[in-house]
Amino acid sequence: MQEYALLFSQNPLLFGGFCLLLGLLVGSFLNVVIHRLPKMIETQFRQECAAIDLPPEEPLPQPATRYNLVVPRSACPTCGHQITALENIPLLSWLALGGKCRGCRSPISIRYPAVELLTGLMSAWTGMHLGFGPHALAGIIVTWALIALFFIDADTYLLPDSITLPLMWAGMLFNLGSHGFTSLPSAVVGAAAGYLVLWTVFWLFKLATGKEGMGYGDFKLLAALGAWFGWQSLPIIILLSSVAGALLGVILVLAAKRGFGKPMPFGPYLAVAGWIMLIWGPQLQGLLFGDLLF
Repeated sequence: MQEYALLFSQNPLLFGGFCLLLGLLVGSFLNVVIHRLPKMIETQFRQECAAIDLPPEEPLPQPATRYNLVVPRSACPTCGHQITALENIPLLSWLALGGKCRGCRSPISIRYPAVELLTGLMSAWTGMHLGFGPHALAGIIVTWALIALFFIDADTYLLPDSITLPLMWAGMLFNLGSHGFTSLPSAVVGAAAGYLVLWTVFWLFKLATGKEGMGYGDFKLLAALGAWFGWQSLPIIILLSSVAGALLGVILVLAAKRGFGKPMPFGPYLAVAGWIMLIWGPQLQGLLFGDLLF
């Protein structure tokens, strides 16, 4: 084990290549998480709603088949052809199949290999930037979580607690020691302030307009980012995500692809801003605030 650690620490490109391959494999699993986790949440919600109308002594009805991140096996939604191991090799299988199902030749969305490639490249970049060690491992895990949250929120307007809450607690635990991304007090304050800032914006907007401008998942995601990078990171994360969201919103409205009254998910912009903070956080803090925060 020490030999591998020494090899990776002395060869950044080799470590980057390892992170790339690992990211491609994890990206394939993230496609499953992005697709299935919202469906699992919806099923659980429907079960809980159904339980309200049941007598206390009557058992909760269970779904006919198990459905989670492991079972059933991935299959073509058109013909039901089960994906074999050879058909599930990241990037290569999609290219070899010509982007079509082996069974019925229905098109396979390009987003599947895109997520795999994105996860691989971002994992490699994070690993090489942070260097072999605990920071790289933590940073890559944060990257995977942010990718999953980005696509889930973009698709469904959901930021699952099963990702945001463990991400927040993991951030505070990682910053327990002296070699975290920030100090533990900064992480704790960052988590609390991150939640309260967007909670306050939410209620001010609702009192002023009668509408809900964002979801509670956004509060928890910003709290998680504050737990990882400290309260000092929050102004930059909020600024980056707000500017990106406003620019894209204006572009979509001008392109007549979205009306002014149609809601936009805020989580993807928080996820992008959080990853930027992971990679260039100290430089951005120094550029915008100088020595004020240090």
